[in-house]
Amino acid sequence: MTEPAYPAKPRRGDRVAVLSPAAGLPGVLPLPFELGLRRLVEEYGLEPVEYPTTRRLGARPEDRAADLHAAFADPGIRAIIASIGGNDQITVLPHLDGELIRANPKPFFGFSDNTNLLAYLYDLGIVGYHGASVMTQFGRAGAMHPVTDASVRAALFTSGAYELAPSPDTGDIERPWDDPRTFESAPVMEPAGGWHWHNDDRVVEGVAWGGCVEVLAQLLMADRQIRPVAEYRGGVLFLETSEALSSADEVFRILRSMGERGLLRQFPALLMGRAKAWSFARPNDAAARERHRADQRAAVLRALADYAPATMAVFDVDLGHTDPQVVIPYGGLVRVDGPARRITVTY
Repeated sequence: MTEPAYPAKPRRGDRVAVLSPAAGLPGVLPLPFELGLRRLVEEYGLEPVEYPTTRRLGARPEDRAADLHAAFADPGIRAIIASIGGNDQITVLPHLDGELIRANPKPFFGFSDNTNLLAYLYDLGIVGYHGASVMTQFGRAGAMHPVTDASVRAALFTSGAYELAPSPDTGDIERPWDDPRTFESAPVMEPAGGWHWHNDDRVVEGVAWGGCVEVLAQLLMADRQIRPVAEYRGGVLFLETSEALSSADEVFRILRSMGERGLLRQFPALLMGRAKAWSFARPNDAAARERHRADQRAAVLRALADYAPATMAVFDVDLGHTDPQVVIPYGGLVRVDGPARRITVTY
């Protein structure tokens, strides 16, 4: 496919759409959403614009698609930022007007269930941005993490190369979003432990594709936004897992299916996000969280050994469902330098 194009970036003072193409959770959990909106205004100098379904939980897919069309078509809107993820954005895709969106490209920011829309934009030849949702990153309790803030500012306002670096700390334990006391202090963090490298004897530069593993599995099953595998050849695959805390066996089965499809071997490099290992349903202690991450790394390495043994991999990158979070340009260029142990993205 043709190398995707980067849409023009917003500037301070510009209007940006705040949408809920996945789930209208701002309607039931307003505290992190309102905090995120304030930060967009006060710290980023942007003017957020809400749409009819932004705070409407259970909005019809057709209505969420209509809001996306309105935001893309409005020349006064300079970027689109998802409020949060969800679990049914795949049902929105059939209602989208690809020609309208292709004719009016905008930077789109979101992750998790927004992998659906990012993959859709990729197929239209438009670079999207995996990361930086209103309720999770902009609405983080206490303050935005400095690693997140630096990456988001670079992705939102600038163009060109941006070098990622391992965060010295990470956080996984959440507090209830319906309790005002949650937002009085920053989350408790712990040492991050750095990145883990595999087959780090080469340099790979290619176009990024991937996203949330559980969402990609849905797209593969529905055969949606999945191109002929040869069209991904030479790209950089990036993957991450959600708050569903998928087991190592589940992750292996998904990657095995990608391998059987011939997809894994197309990518000479893989960036694997630090696995989320805590949820309200499974409040794992520190030892259990580390076991979960180690088991997932082993599962991914097993899949690579079976289907893509030459692929270079970097584990525990700060992307996806993790805090802090760096933004990955979906369809943009990524350079993975194994000998130098460096990752550079192009925003």
